[in-house]
Amino acid sequence: MTAIVPLHTPFARSTNRSVRTRRPNRYGGTIVDVASKGPAHMLIAGLSGLLSPGRRSPGLLVLVLPGGTDNSHKPFSPWQPSALRMYPFTWSLRLRFGRSVRVHQVGYRVYGWNGDDNSPLLPARAALDEICRRHPGVPVVATGPSMGGRVAAHLAADRRVIGVLGLAPWWQFADWRHIQPGARVVAVHGDADTRTLAKRTRKGIAELSALGVDAEFIPVPGGGHAMLDHIGLWQRSALDFVGERLSALRGA
Repeated sequence: MTAIVPLHTPFARSTNRSVRTRRPNRYGGTIVDVASKGPAHMLIAGLSGLLSPGRRSPGLLVLVLPGGTDNSHKPFSPWQPSALRMYPFTWSLRLRFGRSVRVHQVGYRVYGWNGDDNSPLLPARAALDEICRRHPGVPVVATGPSMGGRVAAHLAADRRVIGVLGLAPWWQFADWRHIQPGARVVAVHGDADTRTLAKRTRKGIAELSALGVDAEFIPVPGGGHAMLDHIGLWQRSALDFVGERLSALRGA
């Protein structure tokens, strides 16, 4: 039976770790005020989390996968709205979990999926391989909105990926069927979304649940595709999901 979580009910326990407004920049050991810097600084610091192995092995790795569009060979830019929209997710996860979790926001080569080219998959899989190479044996969670949710489902065919959080995911072609059965899957979708349909996402979660996958669907009444409504809910969903996976690993 599909698990459906009401809007007001958290599906995971939040950690009690305090939120920091400043954090080390691993490039030079200096302090970066993340609240005052723009996207360029956020991008550099985000990349530093992947390029530097750090001093202590994290308990969980997180890949944040931006959205995109159906067909476009326009070069992907860290300044485009789909990338900018995910920086708050990336940074809130870093601030909440600190060194316990290594977070990397993925950049693609081009903006679109582009049919059989599956354009975002090559750079996303390269990011997965690289972060796992730097942190061998540490499991991975993949999260993203729209096309990013589709990329996350495809990455989860890899058993290194133990969790998928789809935010209004673009699962038009039953992409949930790529997810390996050992992964935990949560999909959050607004019922006012007219670009990717919540009923399709619900169908995917029901199918996964019927196969024994630990899967939940979280409806967002009145929620649209751009996630500009219910901002706190969308943000909390990522924090809760990562916290839940980290707690489960620590208790294993």
